Amino acid sequence: MTVLYPRVSLYAMMLASAGIPLYIHLPQFASVELGLGLGTLGAILLAIRLVDLVQDPLIGWMADRWPRAQLSLAMLAAGGLAIGFPLLFSLGPGPQAAGRLVLVLIVLFTAYSLGMILLYGRSATLAKRPEPRELLTLAAYREAGLLAGVIFAAIAPAVLAALGATGQGYGAFGMVLGLFALMTALLTRPIWTRPARMGQCLSVRSLANAGAIRLLILAVLNSLPVALTSTLFLFFAGDRLQLADYAGGLLVLFFLCAGFSVPLWTRISQRISPKPTLLLAMPLAIASFAGAAFLGAGSLAGFALICAASGAALGADMVLLPAMFSIALTKADLNAAAAFGIWSFAGKLALALAAALALPLLEQQGFRPGGPNNAQALGALTLAYAVLPCALKTAAFAFVLTLPPERPVP
Repeated sequence: MTVLYPRVSLYAMMLASAGIPLYIHLPQFASVELGLGLGTLGAILLAIRLVDLVQDPLIGWMADRWPRAQLSLAMLAAGGLAIGFPLLFSLGPGPQAAGRLVLVLIVLFTAYSLGMILLYGRSATLAKRPEPRELLTLAAYREAGLLAGVIFAAIAPAVLAALGATGQGYGAFGMVLGLFALMTALLTRPIWTRPARMGQCLSVRSLANAGAIRLLILAVLNSLPVALTSTLFLFFAGDRLQLADYAGGLLVLFFLCAGFSVPLWTRISQRISPKPTLLLAMPLAIASFAGAAFLGAGSLAGFALICAASGAALGADMVLLPAMFSIALTKADLNAAAAFGIWSFAGKLALALAAALALPLLEQQGFRPGGPNNAQALGALTLAYAVLPCALKTAAFAFVLTLPPERPVP
């Protein structure tokens, strides 16, 4: 069975290119290449999340309703990404730019939702055994793949531009991601041919009894800080710190530290259980957000240290929270795909709220990406990138303290 885990990592890597990296590149691509305002982009992303409000739980219900169709659904998700990425980064400015962007993003995010819900919802099927220790091992492989995909997609446009691609490398980036999705679909077919492990139908009471509702609330609260920093990273590095030339390398450092930390957090959680491990990691993120608020222009070493620390903290979030949710569902013998449909929406809601709140606020305060910005505009950027995430992460830490105690993973 362990030979299938690398295929799980590969499928996760493909999906990751439609997650956080899209939010990293999209504001810059939409504002510079399409000529859209930050307020308009924030409204678009929030509107698409309204589609997800209905769509993600429905996708989860479909996956549980027709478990034998998981291979077809997984290939459909890869196909949506293979079509959507080249279309997205081939868009140009014009009066219909916003409308075309909405349509392509719906295709991309629907494919992303479908793939992610299957990948997480089938944890008990993909794991060697449906027990906590093995679910944590599967989570480590899955999250390592996600982080590898994030690193790949985060730096690809800059690398392609350096190799001669036009338009900041985004057109070539779309084609590379499309081809990668097709290749992944072919190589990962075996993981979707295993008979699906099914549980009982979901209800609000069953989710509450399993402790899953509290974990869903935590997922939204804990996702907001990283959603804000992911959306605003390029702006903060380039306009606030004047480190635009180093932004790609800093992103790589951030996600490499996240990836390298995953085995450590997994091993610790298998010894002392996930909740106390999470409580060890979260103060690292809080300190990182607080430190970023005090950096001045040109603080390369300081920001590199913050990227490394916050990346290591992100590794804990990525491996522990979904694993805790999966363990709770498996122990309660509940259908996981429908539950992860709700989980998927919760995570994307955080990203959309971050974009919908932060981008119009920055525009209102006079912030212009890549342009001259006064102290008020840069102060608003610091508030949105560092101060607010610090407060939100502190609130998430306090919420984790209220969770019931756990036994060490057997």
